[in-house]
Amino acid sequence: MKATFLGTSASVPTKDRNHSGIVLNYKNENILLDCGENIQRQLTIAGISAARITKILISHWHGDHVLGLPGLLSTLSSMESPKPIEIYAPKGTKKVFDYMLKSFLEHTRIKIKFIEINEGIFYKTNDYYLEAAKLKHPIPCLAFSFVEKERRRINKAYLKKIKLPSGPIIKNLQEGKNIKFNGKTIKAKDATYIQEGKKLTFISNAGVSPSCIKISKDADVLICESTFADDLKDKAIEYEHLTAKQAASIAKKAKAKKLILTHFSPRYTDVSIMEKEAKTIFKNTVCAKDFMIFSLD
Repeated sequence: MKATFLGTSASVPTKDRNHSGIVLNYKNENILLDCGENIQRQLTIAGISAARITKILISHWHGDHVLGLPGLLSTLSSMESPKPIEIYAPKGTKKVFDYMLKSFLEHTRIKIKFIEINEGIFYKTNDYYLEAAKLKHPIPCLAFSFVEKERRRINKAYLKKIKLPSGPIIKNLQEGKNIKFNGKTIKAKDATYIQEGKKLTFISNAGVSPSCIKISKDADVLICESTFADDLKDKAIEYEHLTAKQAASIAKKAKAKKLILTHFSPRYTDVSIMEKEAKTIFKNTVCAKDFMIFSLD
Protein backbone atom coordinates (compact mmCIF):
# COMPACT_ATOMS: atom_id res chain seq x y z
CA MET A 1 0.00 0.00 0.00
CA LYS A 2 1.37 3.39 -0.98
CA ALA A 3 0.07 6.94 -0.45
CA THR A 4 1.24 9.82 -2.66
CA PHE A 5 0.43 13.33 -1.43
CA LEU A 6 -0.61 15.60 -4.31
CA GLY A 7 -1.71 18.56 -2.20
CA THR A 8 -1.26 19.54 1.44
CA SER A 9 -2.58 23.12 1.65
CA ALA A 10 -5.86 24.29 3.14
CA SER A 11 -8.19 26.85 1.57
CA VAL A 12 -5.65 28.55 -0.73
CA PRO A 13 -2.78 26.90 -2.62
CA THR A 14 0.73 28.23 -2.12
CA LYS A 15 3.84 28.05 -4.31
CA ASP A 16 4.88 24.90 -2.43
CA ARG A 17 1.53 23.33 -1.54
CA ASN A 18 -1.42 22.46 -3.75
CA HIS A 19 -5.04 21.94 -2.78
CA SER A 20 -5.97 18.59 -1.21
CA GLY A 21 -5.42 15.28 -2.93
CA ILE A 22 -3.88 11.89 -2.10
CA VAL A 23 -3.55 8.82 -4.32
CA LEU A 24 -3.76 5.54 -2.46
CA ASN A 25 -2.27 2.69 -4.47
CA TYR A 26 -3.04 -0.93 -3.58
CA LYS A 27 -2.42 -3.69 -6.12
CA ASN A 28 -4.47 -2.61 -9.19
CA GLU A 29 -6.41 0.08 -7.33
CA ASN A 30 -5.57 3.78 -7.44
CA ILE A 31 -7.97 5.59 -5.15
CA LEU A 32 -7.99 9.39 -5.21
CA LEU A 33 -8.84 10.90 -1.83
CA ASP A 34 -10.27 14.34 -2.62
CA CYS A 35 -9.64 16.20 -5.85
CA GLY A 36 -8.43 19.74 -5.29
CA GLU A 37 -7.71 22.38 -7.92
CA ASN A 38 -4.75 21.63 -10.24
CA ILE A 39 -4.88 17.91 -9.44
CA GLN A 40 -4.09 16.92 -13.04
CA ARG A 41 -0.75 18.73 -13.03
CA GLN A 42 0.09 17.22 -9.65
CA LEU A 43 -0.65 13.75 -11.02
CA THR A 44 1.62 14.43 -13.99
CA ILE A 45 4.50 15.61 -11.80
CA ALA A 46 4.04 12.59 -9.53
CA GLY A 47 4.20 10.28 -12.56
CA ILE A 48 0.69 8.92 -12.04
CA SER A 49 -1.52 8.59 -15.12
CA ALA A 50 -5.01 9.98 -14.65
CA ALA A 51 -6.29 6.97 -16.59
CA ARG A 52 -5.15 4.72 -13.73
CA ILE A 53 -7.52 6.30 -11.20
CA THR A 54 -10.17 3.71 -10.31
CA LYS A 55 -12.14 5.46 -7.58
CA ILE A 56 -12.55 9.00 -6.29
CA LEU A 57 -13.54 9.54 -2.66
CA ILE A 58 -14.87 13.03 -1.92
CA SER A 59 -14.81 13.94 1.77
CA HIS A 60 -16.93 17.08 1.32
CA TRP A 61 -17.79 19.72 -1.28
CA HIS A 62 -15.66 22.67 -0.22
CA GLY A 63 -13.77 24.07 -3.20
CA ASP A 64 -10.25 23.21 -2.05
CA HIS A 65 -11.25 19.53 -2.05
CA VAL A 66 -13.22 19.28 -5.33
CA LEU A 67 -12.32 22.02 -7.81
CA GLY A 68 -10.03 19.66 -9.71
CA LEU A 69 -12.89 17.28 -10.44
CA PRO A 70 -14.34 18.92 -13.61
CA GLY A 71 -10.95 19.06 -15.30
CA LEU A 72 -9.98 15.52 -14.33
CA LEU A 73 -13.27 14.05 -15.55
CA SER A 74 -13.04 16.08 -18.75
CA THR A 75 -9.58 14.66 -19.45
CA LEU A 76 -10.72 11.10 -18.72
CA SER A 77 -13.71 11.61 -21.02
CA SER A 78 -11.46 12.76 -23.87
CA MET A 79 -9.42 9.57 -23.86
CA GLU A 80 -9.82 7.12 -26.72
CA SER A 81 -11.39 4.39 -24.60
CA PRO A 82 -12.40 6.01 -21.31
CA LYS A 83 -12.80 3.57 -18.44
CA PRO A 84 -15.77 3.78 -16.07
CA ILE A 85 -15.03 5.51 -12.78
CA GLU A 86 -16.69 5.38 -9.36
CA ILE A 87 -17.15 8.50 -7.24
CA TYR A 88 -18.16 8.24 -3.59
CA ALA A 89 -19.37 11.28 -1.66
CA PRO A 90 -21.50 12.19 1.39
CA LYS A 91 -25.18 11.34 1.32
CA GLY A 92 -27.37 14.14 -0.06
CA THR A 93 -24.66 15.68 -2.24
CA LYS A 94 -25.42 14.10 -5.63
CA LYS A 95 -27.32 17.24 -6.61
CA VAL A 96 -24.06 19.22 -6.23
CA PHE A 97 -22.29 16.78 -8.53
CA ASP A 98 -25.15 16.93 -11.05
CA TYR A 99 -24.92 20.75 -11.19
CA MET A 100 -21.18 20.48 -11.80
CA LEU A 101 -21.64 17.82 -14.46
CA LYS A 102 -24.28 19.87 -16.29
CA SER A 103 -22.08 22.98 -16.20
CA PHE A 104 -18.82 21.42 -17.37
CA LEU A 105 -19.42 17.93 -18.75
CA GLU A 106 -22.90 17.74 -20.21
CA HIS A 107 -21.72 15.53 -23.08
CA THR A 108 -19.15 13.41 -21.26
CA ARG A 109 -18.18 10.05 -22.78
CA ILE A 110 -17.03 8.57 -19.53
CA LYS A 111 -19.36 6.31 -17.57
CA ILE A 112 -19.56 7.73 -14.05
CA LYS A 113 -21.04 5.77 -11.17
CA PHE A 114 -21.84 8.25 -8.40
CA ILE A 115 -22.56 6.67 -5.01
CA GLU A 116 -23.82 8.61 -2.01
CA ILE A 117 -22.59 7.13 1.25
CA ASN A 118 -23.31 7.54 4.93
CA GLU A 119 -21.43 5.80 7.73
CA GLY A 120 -19.99 2.30 7.88
CA ILE A 121 -18.50 -0.03 5.26
CA PHE A 122 -19.46 1.11 1.76
CA TYR A 123 -17.20 -1.02 -0.46
CA LYS A 124 -15.44 -4.35 -0.03
CA THR A 125 -13.45 -6.95 -1.94
CA ASN A 126 -11.70 -10.17 -0.94
CA ASP A 127 -8.61 -8.10 -0.09
CA TYR A 128 -9.90 -4.94 1.61
CA TYR A 129 -12.86 -2.77 2.51
CA LEU A 130 -13.57 0.96 2.67
CA GLU A 131 -15.31 2.53 5.63
CA ALA A 132 -16.69 6.02 6.27
CA ALA A 133 -17.59 8.10 9.32
CA LYS A 134 -19.41 11.40 9.66
CA LEU A 135 -17.30 14.32 10.81
CA LYS A 136 -18.14 17.58 12.55
CA HIS A 137 -17.95 20.28 9.86
CA PRO A 138 -20.23 23.07 8.52
CA ILE A 139 -21.30 20.89 5.57
CA PRO A 140 -21.66 17.08 5.23
CA CYS A 141 -18.16 15.65 5.59
CA LEU A 142 -16.71 12.14 5.85
CA ALA A 143 -13.54 10.48 7.06
CA PHE A 144 -12.39 7.35 5.23
CA SER A 145 -10.55 4.22 6.27
CA PHE A 146 -8.90 1.74 3.92
CA VAL A 147 -8.70 -1.59 5.77
CA GLU A 148 -6.76 -4.51 4.37
CA LYS A 149 -8.13 -7.90 5.42
CA GLU A 150 -5.93 -10.39 7.24
CA ARG A 151 -4.12 -12.91 5.04
CA ARG A 152 -2.83 -16.42 5.58
CA ARG A 153 0.87 -16.62 4.74
CA ILE A 154 3.07 -19.65 4.11
CA ASN A 155 5.68 -20.43 6.76
CA LYS A 156 8.59 -20.97 4.38
CA ALA A 157 10.99 -22.05 7.11
CA TYR A 158 8.58 -24.80 8.19
CA LEU A 159 8.08 -26.02 4.61
CA LYS A 160 11.85 -26.11 4.13
CA LYS A 161 12.21 -28.10 7.33
CA ILE A 162 9.75 -30.80 6.21
CA LYS A 163 11.07 -30.59 2.62
CA LEU A 164 7.69 -29.83 1.09
CA PRO A 165 8.20 -28.71 -2.54
CA SER A 166 6.37 -25.74 -4.00
CA GLY A 167 3.39 -26.47 -6.23
CA PRO A 168 -0.42 -26.48 -6.41
CA ILE A 169 -0.62 -28.29 -3.07
CA ILE A 170 0.56 -25.10 -1.35
CA LYS A 171 -2.69 -23.38 -2.34
CA ASN A 172 -4.65 -25.72 -0.07
CA LEU A 173 -2.50 -24.67 2.88
CA GLN A 174 -3.07 -21.00 2.01
CA GLU A 175 -6.80 -21.69 2.13
CA GLY A 176 -6.42 -23.12 5.62
CA LYS A 177 -6.79 -26.75 4.58
CA ASN A 178 -4.67 -29.64 5.89
CA ILE A 179 -2.81 -31.72 3.28
CA LYS A 180 -1.17 -35.12 2.97
CA PHE A 181 2.55 -35.35 2.18
CA ASN A 182 4.65 -38.52 2.25
CA GLY A 183 1.89 -40.26 4.15
CA LYS A 184 1.76 -37.60 6.87
CA THR A 185 -0.82 -34.90 7.57
CA ILE A 186 0.54 -31.37 7.27
CA LYS A 187 -1.66 -29.06 9.29
CA ALA A 188 -2.37 -25.60 7.93
CA LYS A 189 -1.96 -24.10 11.39
CA ASP A 190 1.65 -25.34 11.46
CA ALA A 191 2.57 -24.52 7.86
CA THR A 192 0.99 -21.06 7.74
CA TYR A 193 0.47 -17.97 9.85
CA ILE A 194 -2.04 -15.14 9.85
CA GLN A 195 -0.76 -11.72 8.83
CA GLU A 196 -2.86 -8.82 10.05
CA GLY A 197 -3.95 -6.37 7.37
CA LYS A 198 -2.97 -2.71 7.35
CA LYS A 199 -5.27 0.22 8.02
CA LEU A 200 -5.02 3.78 6.73
CA THR A 201 -7.42 6.50 7.89
CA PHE A 202 -7.91 9.91 6.28
CA ILE A 203 -9.53 12.82 8.15
CA SER A 204 -9.77 15.70 5.69
CA ASN A 205 -11.61 18.45 7.62
CA ALA A 206 -13.12 18.14 11.07
CA GLY A 207 -13.84 19.66 14.41
CA VAL A 208 -13.07 17.53 17.46
CA SER A 209 -15.60 14.70 17.85
CA PRO A 210 -15.72 11.05 19.03
CA SER A 211 -16.15 9.87 15.43
CA CYS A 212 -12.57 10.99 14.67
CA ILE A 213 -11.25 8.57 17.26
CA LYS A 214 -13.62 5.76 16.34
CA ILE A 215 -12.79 5.72 12.61
CA SER A 216 -9.05 5.97 13.40
CA LYS A 217 -8.97 3.15 15.97
CA ASP A 218 -5.79 1.04 15.64
CA ALA A 219 -4.86 2.66 12.32
CA ASP A 220 -1.35 1.89 11.11
CA VAL A 221 -1.29 5.42 9.77
CA LEU A 222 -3.66 8.32 10.40
CA ILE A 223 -3.53 11.11 7.82
CA CYS A 224 -5.18 14.03 9.55
CA GLU A 225 -5.85 17.67 8.83
CA SER A 226 -3.89 20.15 10.93
CA THR A 227 -5.06 23.51 9.70
CA PHE A 228 -3.83 25.55 12.66
CA ALA A 229 -1.09 25.66 15.28
CA ASP A 230 -2.16 25.70 18.91
CA ASP A 231 -2.12 29.50 19.26
CA LEU A 232 -5.09 29.61 16.87
CA LYS A 233 -7.16 26.89 18.52
CA ASP A 234 -10.07 29.36 18.94
CA LYS A 235 -10.10 29.82 15.17
CA ALA A 236 -9.99 26.04 14.75
CA ILE A 237 -13.09 25.73 16.93
CA GLU A 238 -14.85 28.54 15.04
CA TYR A 239 -14.29 26.97 11.61
CA GLU A 240 -14.50 23.35 12.80
CA HIS A 241 -10.94 22.42 11.95
CA LEU A 242 -8.16 20.81 13.98
CA THR A 243 -4.91 22.02 15.46
CA ALA A 244 -1.77 19.88 15.36
CA LYS A 245 -2.18 19.06 19.05
CA GLN A 246 -5.80 18.03 18.55
CA ALA A 247 -4.80 15.75 15.66
CA ALA A 248 -2.11 14.22 17.87
CA SER A 249 -4.61 13.68 20.66
CA ILE A 250 -6.90 11.82 18.24
CA ALA A 251 -3.98 9.61 17.14
CA LYS A 252 -3.05 8.85 20.75
CA LYS A 253 -6.61 8.05 21.87
CA ALA A 254 -7.20 5.91 18.77
CA LYS A 255 -3.92 4.03 19.40
CA ALA A 256 -2.74 4.75 15.87
CA LYS A 257 0.84 3.81 15.04
CA LYS A 258 1.79 6.84 12.93
CA LEU A 259 0.36 10.32 12.35
CA ILE A 260 0.86 12.32 9.15
CA LEU A 261 -0.32 15.93 9.36
CA THR A 262 -1.67 17.70 6.28
CA HIS A 263 -4.07 20.48 5.16
CA PHE A 264 -2.04 23.39 6.55
CA SER A 265 -3.31 26.96 6.53
CA PRO A 266 -1.43 28.97 3.86
CA ARG A 267 -0.37 31.39 6.62
CA TYR A 268 2.32 28.84 7.58
CA THR A 269 5.34 28.91 5.28
CA ASP A 270 7.14 26.73 7.83
CA VAL A 271 5.04 23.92 9.33
CA SER A 272 7.74 22.63 11.68
CA ILE A 273 5.86 24.26 14.56
CA MET A 274 2.91 21.94 13.84
CA GLU A 275 5.11 18.86 13.98
CA LYS A 276 6.82 20.06 17.16
CA GLU A 277 3.50 20.71 18.91
CA ALA A 278 2.03 17.38 17.83
CA LYS A 279 5.07 15.45 19.05
CA THR A 280 4.50 16.68 22.59
CA ILE A 281 1.44 14.41 22.56
CA PHE A 282 2.18 11.80 19.88
CA LYS A 283 5.85 11.25 19.03
CA ASN A 284 5.51 9.33 15.77
CA THR A 285 4.33 12.37 13.81
CA VAL A 286 5.48 13.88 10.52
CA CYS A 287 4.22 16.75 8.37
CA ALA A 288 3.31 15.89 4.80
CA LYS A 289 4.55 17.84 1.83
CA ASP A 290 3.49 17.75 -1.80
CA PHE A 291 4.76 14.64 -3.65
CA MET A 292 5.76 12.89 -0.45
CA ILE A 293 5.29 9.12 -0.78
CA PHE A 294 4.48 6.94 2.21
CA SER A 295 4.61 3.14 1.92
CA LEU A 296 2.78 0.85 4.30
CA ASP A 297 3.95 -2.74 3.80
